[in-house]
Amino acid sequence: MAELFASGHAVDIVLLVLAIEAIWLSRRGWPWSDIATTLLPAALILLGTRAALVGASWIWIATPLALSFPVHLADLKRRGGSRRDPS
Repeated sequence: MAELFASGHAVDIVLLVLAIEAIWLSRRGWPWSDIATTLLPAALILLGTRAALVGASWIWIATPLALSFPVHLADLKRRGGSRRDPS
């Protein structure tokens, strides 16, 4: 089990699950733009995690983590922002 994580393959498995989810959502009629903004932040965080697990340089860890934030904001905007009732 330690080798599964040390090699980063545990993250590869989760990325595969995300890919399967993307295909499933597509077949249920979701537009690819919605699928991307929904799943891409998670995929980017996973890529940063994988880079950290395999001992990559900090830039390979920080870049996908930093890129996940604007994509997450785009997803929130797509969904209509805050759902709180202002009253």
